[in-house]
Amino acid sequence: MLNWNNIDTVLLDMDGTLLDLHFDNHFWVEYLPQRYAEHHGQSVEWAKAEIYPLMKEKQGQLDWYCLDFWTRELAMPIVELKREVAHLISLRPDAEVFLRALQASGRDVILITNAHRGSLSLKLERVELRTYFQRLISSHDFGFPKEAQAFWVALQAEVPFDPQRTLFIDDSLGILRAARDYGVSHLLAVRQPDSRGALRDTEEFDAVEDYRDLAAACQG
Repeated sequence: MLNWNNIDTVLLDMDGTLLDLHFDNHFWVEYLPQRYAEHHGQSVEWAKAEIYPLMKEKQGQLDWYCLDFWTRELAMPIVELKREVAHLISLRPDAEVFLRALQASGRDVILITNAHRGSLSLKLERVELRTYFQRLISSHDFGFPKEAQAFWVALQAEVPFDPQRTLFIDDSLGILRAARDYGVSHLLAVRQPDSRGALRDTEEFDAVEDYRDLAAACQG
């Protein structure tokens, strides 16, 4: 599937790629509406009717990922609410094997996430990731989400890499397409970002199903 002899740099997404997306899905789809409803003395159905259209409007934009935006917009302490269910934050069971193999291979490994720094910090409290990466980059550092070509331009200015010799793994097909448009040659999607969700059709992209297979290949 991949010719590792042609890969010098590995760019990895965080949520749904290395971390189980169940935490984020549960927080945004269920827990936040529940707490918003309690705050306003209304039903959960009312809260979802208030919140979901705004989420849909902002999807794919930097505001969608920005905890400061949601804190202002909903007048709710989003980071503190996330902390209430932080026990759900977990690394995919096969991801650490892959991260160790990448580290041993000597390649440049960089985390690139749309997660806000507040969310990234919370997750790093629960899961040890720092040791495996040369850099941990949030799209908020650049002011553009990974869906935008401007993100990729800013990333290459910050961390020089050869797109043709780079592997990028992400659970978002839209973001993978943005990377492909920028010229990143080696792309993998994730078959099951949420451990409690269904297997997905990753369309034109090959998909990771078990990182242990990649771990063996990258060292071979």
